[in-house]
Amino acid sequence: MKIHKEQIEVIRNKKGFIIDMDGVIYHGNKLLAGAGEFIGWLVSEKKRFVFLTNSSERTPKELQEKLSRLGIKVNKDVFYTSALATAMFLNSQKPRGSAYIIGEAGLINALYNVGYTMNNVNPDYVVVGESRSYSYERIEHAVNLVLAGAKLIGTNPDLTGPTENGIIPATKALISPIELSTGRNAYFVGKPNPLMMRNALKKLKCNREETLIIGDRMDTDIVAGIESEIDTCLVLSGITTREMLSTFPYQPRFIIEGVKDLMEG
Repeated sequence: MKIHKEQIEVIRNKKGFIIDMDGVIYHGNKLLAGAGEFIGWLVSEKKRFVFLTNSSERTPKELQEKLSRLGIKVNKDVFYTSALATAMFLNSQKPRGSAYIIGEAGLINALYNVGYTMNNVNPDYVVVGESRSYSYERIEHAVNLVLAGAKLIGTNPDLTGPTENGIIPATKALISPIELSTGRNAYFVGKPNPLMMRNALKKLKCNREETLIIGDRMDTDIVAGIESEIDTCLVLSGITTREMLSTFPYQPRFIIEGVKDLMEG
């Protein structure tokens, strides 16, 4: 089912774009069809855009370098991650607090940059993001810190994420053993939390009506747009298939196979 030209024009006429990365721009280290042309169009048309990713692994500089390796040059200021949103949230809750982190450089650096210290003895928070250094020992330690009073925070509520080799477990899957073992529910900062969307709109300096969110997930990207009253565009190049759409009680405004569709016609 092809998107109508009239719908493509509505999308192209938007002033601001909030764009997910995994499943929209790339899978792992593989650039998706039309992604380079789409970003080139955003730049040449002087559109305002922000890459809003629930992934917390990489810093904005690392994301900039990753796109550069894939042949796309953008400023590092166009990236906003769940790690940055988590750091902003924690700093607003308890300035210059401490955290035990299960995560990668993007999350560690974001917390350092707002004045948080790393603490594996009596932290204010246990913070979990995507991690390649996930281990039973770290989960065991996190469980006991939460039981001792640390608050449990997840950078995002994604269960899985797409890569060039298939599906991998994401933060909600990784944090669930801590939740189940402690009986405590984590608070998730990333999409669809409205905090992420408000921060993205502030970065864009656009209002809701002139903005579009493009993503591949119904349970984060699309519901985030709907709940924030921002027009939504689902791409079928990531997690969500057309067959899965009927299982959701809400629907995106636009559906396209991938961002390449926006460059056709």
